[in-house]
Amino acid sequence: MNTTATATTKSIPFLRTEMDRLLFLSMLFSCLLTAARILYTGRYTFIFLPWNLFLAYIPYFISTILSRTSKRGVWWWALSLIWLLFIPNSFYITTDLYHLADRYNDRQTPQWFDLAMILSYVWNGLLLGVLSVRQMERILLPRQTLRSELIFLYPVMWLNALGIYIGRYLRYNSWDVVTDPFQLLRDIAVMVVHPLRHQNTWDMVLCFSILMTLIYLMMKKISHALT
Repeated sequence: MNTTATATTKSIPFLRTEMDRLLFLSMLFSCLLTAARILYTGRYTFIFLPWNLFLAYIPYFISTILSRTSKRGVWWWALSLIWLLFIPNSFYITTDLYHLADRYNDRQTPQWFDLAMILSYVWNGLLLGVLSVRQMERILLPRQTLRSELIFLYPVMWLNALGIYIGRYLRYNSWDVVTDPFQLLRDIAVMVVHPLRHQNTWDMVLCFSILMTLIYLMMKKISHALT
């Protein structure tokens, strides 16, 4: 990228850093794969993937704003709450791997192409989620120990796992907290009051919360090892 192009991208608020620019290119690549598939097949089988990626980007967008703001007024904490509601979207996109089976109703593209396309979205979602959580961790825990890190990290990942279940199986969206809060709370309360009836739910939440915690810690350690 030449000097003029670099200066232009840096003038765009969320393309200022090299990481932001790489993320943009990676997400653009995913969307181009989807566009190419639509043009080739004439079908919109995976048109939901760019939307899911957009939802995965929202918490990263919010945490980036928060990380660049020194004052912590009411609006700052309100944005933090919105971040907490939307961060499951970043990790939720991993479950879009389920949709690889959808291609069997539409076999005009090679299987490797659909696999690469969906994996690219999963990878971008994980990156956005990990980076966003890392930004919030730096803000809220500037001086951290392993204990304080886990006290912050695991509850966030547990809520992410619960959000993934609620989104994938109960079919709620983040904005249902505002548009349909009572039904959402009622369904969660049923799972809490009758845990044995929903053992599969809590098994999934436990499994995904541990998996996402390990992914986050490993990616964090890898970044340290490469510096």
